Amino acid sequence: MTNDIDELTALNLDFVASAQNSDVRRFDEILAPEFYCSNPDKSLVDRAAFLEQTAKPVAIKNLQAHDVKIRIMGHFAIIHAATSYTTPDGQQAHGRYTARNQSRSRTCRPMT
Repeated sequence: MTNDIDELTALNLDFVASAQNSDVRRFDEILAPEFYCSNPDKSLVDRAAFLEQTAKPVAIKNLQAHDVKIRIMGHFAIIHAATSYTTPDGQQAHGRYTARNQSRSRTCRPMT
């Protein structure tokens, strides 16, 4: 299980870095076909719309994940985390996310 935790921890760090850096190529590699994202404005977007919105440069800075909790249940994992970042006007802001990952042929891929 340690290897699974290590792999999911690395994948989660990759996900956060890709969000901060508008890395559409990396998201395209790691996101499952059935991926959906809940946006801060409460909209729900599918994988294609997420990749499209990710291509636009982000205005926030210093995006970090904190208090990451990874729960593994067989070939399925849930990652809960808090985020912190700096808004364009210099204010500190916070958020939360939950990601579900499913192992397919020993490779975990974010579903949401």
